Amino acid sequence: MKEYIALFEYVPGEEGFGVVVPDVPGFSSGGDTYDEAVKNATEGLSSHIDVMKKHGEKVPPPRSLEKIKAEWDGWAEWEREYDFLVGHIPVLPPYGTQKILVSIDAGLVARIDRVSKNRSAFFASAAEYFLEGKSSHQPTL
Repeated sequence: MKEYIALFEYVPGEEGFGVVVPDVPGFSSGGDTYDEAVKNATEGLSSHIDVMKKHGEKVPPPRSLEKIKAEWDGWAEWEREYDFLVGHIPVLPPYGTQKILVSIDAGLVARIDRVSKNRSAFFASAAEYFLEGKSSHQPTL
């Protein structure tokens, strides 16, 4: 999975973070918290790159932080003018279903079948809850 360097701008006294990805001109994002900014930037960057591909635009490859510092015209301004954090933003594959093979305890499968008519939907729902940090909640289907 590709990952791009992202700059998370924090302005003291203001709420939220702004996000810029130097390798993808024209893309920016943000969020009220750092975690929200990461989530929004991940979803937004993935969508932005999908649109670029659909329009036949060249998607720039990710560079290392060292290359960005040396080559990006905006780096000197960011260092001088902004309070920021450096992080990584992954590019998620386009939305859609993907068939996978999963091995799971037969007893657990039987328990799932008692509460759900669709195993795939159950697993997807459970994964979403877990990945969103809500693993203590029971998925509903």
